[in-house]
Amino acid sequence: MPPMEVRQYTVKIQPAAEGGYWAEVPALPGCFAQAQTLEEVTATLRQLVEGRLADLMRRGETLPVEKRTRRTYSFPLIVRPKLR
Repeated sequence: MPPMEVRQYTVKIQPAAEGGYWAEVPALPGCFAQAQTLEEVTATLRQLVEGRLADLMRRGETLPVEKRTRRTYSFPLIVRPKLR
């Protein structure tokens, strides 16, 4: 049995207006999930992505390759304003 190919996809997670989080995989249109916690939304989305890729493979279709045009970085920035 050949080794399983590893695929990497960007996941966008944002807070949902009604509470909890929603997430999407832009490279797989229609692949999105919503849940109350980050752990739940991540687990649900992982299952959806795995299912979508397995379905594409069963049908003999090409698996999507994410086009990376530029990288963005995000991080929390903690500042302490100083009075002058």
